[in-house]
Amino acid sequence: MTTSPGDVPEGPEPSATTVSPRHPIKAIPVRHYGRWVSAVLVLAVIAALVLAFAHGKITWSITRHYLFNSQILAGAGNTLFISVISMVLGLVLGVLAAVMRMSGNPVMSFVAWLYIWIFRGTPVLVQLLIWWNLALVFPTMFGQDTNKVITPLVAALLGLGINEGAYMAEIVRAGLQSVDEGQTEASHALGMSRGQTMRRVVLPQAMRVIVPPTGNEYINMLKTSSLAFTVTYPELMLKVQNVYTNNLAVMELLFVACFWYLVLTTIFSIGQFYLERRYARGSSRNLPATPLQKIRANLFSLRTSGGAL
Repeated sequence: MTTSPGDVPEGPEPSATTVSPRHPIKAIPVRHYGRWVSAVLVLAVIAALVLAFAHGKITWSITRHYLFNSQILAGAGNTLFISVISMVLGLVLGVLAAVMRMSGNPVMSFVAWLYIWIFRGTPVLVQLLIWWNLALVFPTMFGQDTNKVITPLVAALLGLGINEGAYMAEIVRAGLQSVDEGQTEASHALGMSRGQTMRRVVLPQAMRVIVPPTGNEYINMLKTSSLAFTVTYPELMLKVQNVYTNNLAVMELLFVACFWYLVLTTIFSIGQFYLERRYARGSSRNLPATPLQKIRANLFSLRTSGGAL
C-alpha cells in the first residue's frame, strides 16, 4: 500500500496528558547542621562574656547611680555640642576644599590638595595638642595673649573641625564627580547658569553619594570628640575621668561613658537611615523598609507560620 506525501498515517493520536504520581511529592528541606553548631558556639561565647562581667570586680550599682548624674549629663551635652559645631565647620571647609580641588586654577587646586594631605595624614590627637600649644609659636593673636584666644573650646573646635574638613572634602568631591558630565552639558544647553545647574541638577543627585559617608563621619565625630579631654574641654570623657579619679570606680564610670556614647550614636544612626531613605527615592524602585515595617513584617510572618502549624 502506497501513501502520498499529503496523506496522514492512521493510528492512535498521541496523548498530551502526563501520568500523575500516586503520592504527592514531599519536599524535605536540607539540614544545615553547621548553622546550629556555629549559633550555639556564638551564644556560648556571649554567655561567657556576660558571666565574666557579671562576676567581675565591678560594682554595677555605682554605674546605675552615675548614669543620670548632673556632671555626666553636662559632659554628654558638651559632647553633643562640640561634635555638631565641629561637623558644621568640617562640612563648610570640605565643600570649599572640594571646589578648590576641582578648580582649573593650579594654585587653588594645589592648596586644597596640601590641606587634605596634611590634615588627613596626621592624627587628630596631635592636631589638638598643636592648637592647644599654639602660644609657643604665636605669643599674641589679634593683639591679645594667645592663651586667652585659644580656649579649650576653640582648640577643640579647630582640632576636630579642620581635621574633619579634610575628609569631607574628598566625600564632597566624590559625590560631585559621580554625576555624569552630560547632565551638566544638557542643563547649560537649556540656558541654566552654573549656579542653577549645581543647585537643581548636580547637588540633588550627588547627595545620594554624599549623605551616607557624611552620616558615618558624624557618628565617628561623636566618638572622636572624646579626645578633646586632652585640651581640658569638659566633654563626657573628661567628666567621667574627674569622677573616677575621686572614687576610683574606673570600670564603672567607663561603662557610664559607653552608655551615653551608644545612646547618642544610636539616635543619629536612626536619623541617618531616614535621610538616606529620602535621597534614595529617585534611584531605587523599592525603598528599604523602616524599622517599624520590619517589625510588622516579622510579626506577620510569625503569625502566618503559627496559623499554618
